[in-house]
Amino acid sequence: MKKVFAYPLIAAGRRRRMKKVFAYPRALSPKRTHYCPGCTHGIIHRLVAEAIDDLGIQERTVGIAPVGCAVLAYEYFDVDFQEAAHGRAPAVATGVKRVHPDAIVFSYQGDGDLASIGMAEIIHAATRGENITVIFVNNTVYGMTGGQMAPTTLPGQKTTTSPYGRDTATVGYPIRVCELLATLDGPAYLERVSVHDPQHIIKAGRAIRKAFALQVAGKGFSLVEVLSSCPTNWGMTPAQSLNHIKEALVPYYPLGVYRAPEEVTGDDA
Repeated sequence: MKKVFAYPLIAAGRRRRMKKVFAYPRALSPKRTHYCPGCTHGIIHRLVAEAIDDLGIQERTVGIAPVGCAVLAYEYFDVDFQEAAHGRAPAVATGVKRVHPDAIVFSYQGDGDLASIGMAEIIHAATRGENITVIFVNNTVYGMTGGQMAPTTLPGQKTTTSPYGRDTATVGYPIRVCELLATLDGPAYLERVSVHDPQHIIKAGRAIRKAFALQVAGKGFSLVEVLSSCPTNWGMTPAQSLNHIKEALVPYYPLGVYRAPEEVTGDDA
C-alpha cells in the first residue's frame, strides 16, 4: 500500500516561522580549545554554558579554573574566571562566593585535581554546605601531565605510573567521590552522569542545569560528576574511548543521584 504523507499548506507569499532549537551558547567563547581529538571536555563545556544561558546568569557567573587539562577554561567561557592553585578550586570558590554572595560561582575540576591534592578542599566545602556548584570531570587519569595513575584509576588500568595495571594490593582502590560526599550532611545535590552517547549527554545537561539552579535558589553545595573520555592517555580512538566509558567506567562508577535536593534538611528543604 502506498504511503501518503500530509504536508501543511502554506499560503502564497507567507513563510512559516521556524523556532530556533539549536544555537551557539552565549556563555561559551568562540575560541578553539586545546583539547585532544575525541576528548569530551568540549561537550561538558557546552553543557555548562547552556545551563548558564538557560538560567540567564551569565553576568553573575564566576568560574574557577583548575590545574589540569581544563587549566585554560577561562579562555573558553564568556564569564568572569579565577585560576586556582592545584586542587584549591573549592577554597577559591568559597572565598569568591562569601565576598560576592549574589554571584553564581562554579569550579570546574578533573579527578587528579579534585580527588587527589584537592581532596581536603572538596570534602570541607561539601560538609560546610557552601552554596557553590562543582563540575567534576572523571576520566580516571592525570590527563595534562602524561597519563599517570589518579585516585580514580580503575583496578588493573594501565597508566604511565602503573604500566602493569593498578594493583589494589599496593595502592588501594579507586575513590568514588559521589559516594564519599554522600556520607556528609552538608551537600544539597550530588549526581554522577556520563557523556558517552547522546542520551546520556542530555541527562548530563539536565543535571548540570539543576546544580546551577539550586545555587540560584540558595540551596547549598552541589556537585555533578561527569564520566569523561581521555583517548590520548587511554591509547584508544575516540569511538573506542566512548565505548570504554560505557563498558568499564559506568560499572565501577554507577550513574545516578546520590543526594537529591528534597533530602536537604532545614527550613529551605
